[in-house]
Amino acid sequence: MTGTVTATADAAVAALRNGEIQWARTSLSARRVLLDEIHANTARFAQEWVDAAARIKQLSPDSPLLGEEWVSGPYSLLTATTALAESLLALEEGRSPVDGYPVHAAPGGRTAVDVFPHGLFDTLLLNGFRAEVWSRPGVDAETVRARAGLGQLTPTATGGVGVVLGAGNIFSIAPLDVLYQLYAYNRVVVLKLNPITDPLVPVFAKIFAPLVERGFLRLITGGPDIGAALVHHSGVSAVHMTGSAVTHDAIVFGSGVEGMRNRAAGTPLLTKPITSELGGVSPTIVVPGRWSAADLRYQAEHLATQRLHNNGYNCVAAQVAVIPADWPQKDRFLDELRAAIERAPRRSDYYPGSADRVADACAAYPQAQRIGARVLIEGLAPERDEPALHTEYFAPVLGVIELPGGPAEFLDHAVRVCNAEIEGTLGVNLIAHPATMRELGDRFDAAVAALRYGTVAVNAWTGLGYLTARATWGAFPGHTIADIQSGIGVVHNGLLIADPERTVVRGPFRPAPRSVLNGEFTLSPKPPWFVTNRTGATTLRRLTGFAHKPGFAALPGIFASALRG
Repeated sequence: MTGTVTATADAAVAALRNGEIQWARTSLSARRVLLDEIHANTARFAQEWVDAAARIKQLSPDSPLLGEEWVSGPYSLLTATTALAESLLALEEGRSPVDGYPVHAAPGGRTAVDVFPHGLFDTLLLNGFRAEVWSRPGVDAETVRARAGLGQLTPTATGGVGVVLGAGNIFSIAPLDVLYQLYAYNRVVVLKLNPITDPLVPVFAKIFAPLVERGFLRLITGGPDIGAALVHHSGVSAVHMTGSAVTHDAIVFGSGVEGMRNRAAGTPLLTKPITSELGGVSPTIVVPGRWSAADLRYQAEHLATQRLHNNGYNCVAAQVAVIPADWPQKDRFLDELRAAIERAPRRSDYYPGSADRVADACAAYPQAQRIGARVLIEGLAPERDEPALHTEYFAPVLGVIELPGGPAEFLDHAVRVCNAEIEGTLGVNLIAHPATMRELGDRFDAAVAALRYGTVAVNAWTGLGYLTARATWGAFPGHTIADIQSGIGVVHNGLLIADPERTVVRGPFRPAPRSVLNGEFTLSPKPPWFVTNRTGATTLRRLTGFAHKPGFAALPGIFASALRG
């Protein structure tokens, strides 16, 4: 490690230790003002953010895929600052951040907080979508209310200096992780950015200037050497990272033979607390039912989006479709899935190592189908030691498992396979016809509760959980550094709910107007984040502007663009 690297780490930590003193003296109202300033800066520099993201991801200025950068970039930070500011205001006024949100019982002795929709505008803009945060079993509503607020319940008791190791795939991850360290853990932060995101440094510096100028945040660039210097620095209290389990284990235990030996012996090199969001192999369960031709086409596009959003470079990208072998419509659905993958816009494999990971998948599965630059692997079997069930390819690779049985038997089997045979616990999707859900009744609800995932999405993509500022985002609780799976802890969580277990997201099976014609009372058209949506960039740019300044005057333009998608 060079002297320059050590000096950089020392200077950042020293400045932040002084900043921590000032953070402890900063009132809740002043902390809320900081959020308002970051919110205003995010809106001011949103176009610059998206332009830089487009250059990194090699997207043309007229690409509909730019919608991904609007919604997973500035939009996410705008909604997060709004949610956190509202929570701080509640605490200032002696209320719980959860006050005003419906709270009710959830299966297994859990308590659920309905976090979306929140207010009229949410109901209008994403009509038919819902999200709720579940507590762990045995936690009652009174406890949820009393403990909401986390570090802001005792703002003068600061948590030291935290290091955030930023992600290189979704460009709001690092900014949101910074906010969570500050407001949930009450820590000042040094953010070490992923080199992929270096073109965004000028934008982030402008957006977070209120924190940097007051000594609450330092932005650091560079390679693994500066990251190592920071996480092992004696002045650092805790670490948070987003990435792969392999990277996590290298940080905690070391790399190579030494790392394996340390992990086996339970002797980590990093002994300070570390939280993490590490992805995994996310499944989508397709429950059999009687679907129309339009349903088959739409849900095939839905599944293709779950894999191909951001070209598959998402921690929660669906990698395995679990489908019913005995479903009479199985072959038609698979035909529609291949067609949807083919229709999805072509894009570059900007993320390092993508082509190698695709090649590895094809080498492991000679029967794999190449659909342009995408790969579809049918015939996976959970009883075999399948690489596709344990290796996060982080690339446009989708596998298919077929399981026997009618809806009830299939669903029970699928839940067991997802819980026991597939690596990771970050997110799982279920796609089911409303009539099938009614027929299954309590068995369907029991399946949702039995899935051991940090986000469970029913007729929606778990990515919507990421985008919902008041929802939690992270692995299912219970992992350890020795068996990290999808990580430890949560982020986002705008209501600052203590010790959540999961977020459950629900959406409409069909888009409007077919939904209304078939008895589903939702007005949402095809979601603008679908990779096949033709107006996604325009709709999500307008939605981002709305997140800055909500108002009825902006709604017609958003609706008009969404309906053309």
